[in-house]
Amino acid sequence: MLLLRQALAVVDLLACRVGTSLPDRLGIDDGELARWADITTSMYVPWLDDRVIGQFDGYAELAELDLDAYRRRYGNIGRLDLILAAEGDSPNRYRIGKQADVLMLLYLLSAEELRELLAGLGYDWPPEALPRTAGYYLRRVSHGSTLSRVVHAWVQARTNRTASFGSFTDALAADIRDTQGGTTREGIHLGAMAGTLDLAERCYLGIETRQDALWFNPRLPDEITRLHTLITYRGHQLHVTATPGALAVIASPCNAAPVTVHVAGQQPLIIGGGQHVSISLSS
Repeated sequence: MLLLRQALAVVDLLACRVGTSLPDRLGIDDGELARWADITTSMYVPWLDDRVIGQFDGYAELAELDLDAYRRRYGNIGRLDLILAAEGDSPNRYRIGKQADVLMLLYLLSAEELRELLAGLGYDWPPEALPRTAGYYLRRVSHGSTLSRVVHAWVQARTNRTASFGSFTDALAADIRDTQGGTTREGIHLGAMAGTLDLAERCYLGIETRQDALWFNPRLPDEITRLHTLITYRGHQLHVTATPGALAVIASPCNAAPVTVHVAGQQPLIIGGGQHVSISLSS
């Protein structure tokens, strides 16, 4: 749905350029564009109680499984599918997951973007439903993939920063400590390692680009007292430093046009080359 929305936006954006007709060049007629628009407003979303997003239709009819009991018995339950198979059972009977599924929505989209998408489908998803949805699925995952910890750390950054840092360090430990028991000797988990860097920068600093602006919404875990990075945005080199109480942005001298920066819901700032701003953050 999001992909189709972006495709329609690109068609509209290029339509204003003289001599450019993207649908004609790609052999796409008006009927197909109308179909795309219809899909973006007509998709069905299954729901559980308390406006928790359902993983699929019928998910609520599956049985529950006590994952904590299995952790006590087996320790690492990353390959819960093999454990259950050895018991003559199958994970397909239970409300459990090997890795992030529904919570991938909160990894790929901000809460505001997801709420907007659901509203476009005619669904009301109140802010308090986000932690309920996160908590529901966090209790039901075996973390059979190293990438799972990255996604869960990202989601937990919005709801439980202490738990987020724990998931972050677990993801780092996948190769540092070879927590999967020998897989690192065959090659590091590059996706998870890159994901931890992305987590530190985009998630804990809350970096987004939308609405023709650069956004910051820092959510530092208590264990991180200072986080610094250098980013390039529209010709500007921006040195960004976050602490628990403030965000500092230093723009290196340049001739690039000023850019709009939003910080944690405050009034937008217009930042040009050579400028230094510091913004106080509420806890």
